[in-house]
Amino acid sequence: MRKSFLFTSESVSEGHPDKVADQISDSIVDLFLSKDPEARVACETMTTTNKVVLAGEIRGRGVYENGQWAPGVEAEIERTVRDTVKRIGYEQSGFHWETFDFSNNLHGQSAEIAMGVDESGNKDEGAGDQGIMFGYATDETPGLMPATLYYSHKILETMAADRHSGKAPFLEPDAKSQVTLRYENELPVAATALVVSTQHAKGYCEKGENADPAKYAELRGYVEGVLRATLPEGFVTDETAIYINPTGAFEIGGPDGDAGLTGRKIIVDTYGGAAPHGGGAFSGKDPTKVDRSAAYVARYLAKNVVAAGLARRCTIQLSYAIGIAEPLSVYVDTHGTGTVDEAKLEAVLPQLVRLTPKGIREHLKLNAPIYSKTAAYGHFGRDAEGALFTWEKTDLADKLKDAVAA
Repeated sequence: MRKSFLFTSESVSEGHPDKVADQISDSIVDLFLSKDPEARVACETMTTTNKVVLAGEIRGRGVYENGQWAPGVEAEIERTVRDTVKRIGYEQSGFHWETFDFSNNLHGQSAEIAMGVDESGNKDEGAGDQGIMFGYATDETPGLMPATLYYSHKILETMAADRHSGKAPFLEPDAKSQVTLRYENELPVAATALVVSTQHAKGYCEKGENADPAKYAELRGYVEGVLRATLPEGFVTDETAIYINPTGAFEIGGPDGDAGLTGRKIIVDTYGGAAPHGGGAFSGKDPTKVDRSAAYVARYLAKNVVAAGLARRCTIQLSYAIGIAEPLSVYVDTHGTGTVDEAKLEAVLPQLVRLTPKGIREHLKLNAPIYSKTAAYGHFGRDAEGALFTWEKTDLADKLKDAVAA
């Protein structure tokens, strides 16, 4: 394992077109789960100039049964979608929450999938699909997340909060950040490059026909202030390369500037490239889909391994087959930082949490409308807020220490 190196992660804001799609998809998941905690949802969203399209497969009591929508639900779906876009802040000529064209193409779930997934008789609930899922934790930040991604998220969260509060009225919803840190002895010590591209009001640009040097200086000064306030003291130095809107202008953004699709920002959603990814997106999926729930529990287990002091870094892989309840494999890698044999962790962890889809959902309380808030600024590394982000809790750490000591 290398001791000294440069590493980079990126984040995108809630107004990025792909994140708009993710948030819409998860708002539909929440809508359905609020009506039926056992609802099945696989909702994909596409956004582009003044258009939002939903597609996917759904099922739920009081929502969609026997090939029919329950009364009033279709209107509620459209209202939920528009409210989500309004909350993000899009009131632009090319994408406005009130006037975009909306198309709902959701339809009933395949009976063959339902047959394999649903509980029946002596059959336990099976996984909603095959696949591999990863969880990761590292001690380099208080939230046990990679520092490059942690700070990339925090930069954009701060800018979004300032935009919503009116502190930075020149900001528009679409934005991206990128953080490159220098690591020494495996720990981050300095920022070598920082990039922020943010959509802005007319004139706050360095180049183009609308360029206004004074306004651009205001925008640049604000962003540099956010960077210095977000990263640890001493990380931003005179040697740090700072790029703010390097194209020169960013007035046209969001779905009007680029089409958005659910599930295209899976590295932003997870660990910023510091850990493997199984390939399955999270947003738009109810928690019977192991793409989501098993990735959450893998993060939960990895975080508790690190929180228990059993390793400084931990990667966990789980694998499943469609219709089969138990995982096909459990793999633990502590990257040479562990104090316990990985094979022992592989044996102990499934004893502490039942790793079937139903066991995961019950342990982490996932059958609730909690997902809209996950769809921007990362699914991991967030504060465990009551019923939200239960997979970020470290309540397993003491039990884990006792189990490996036995």
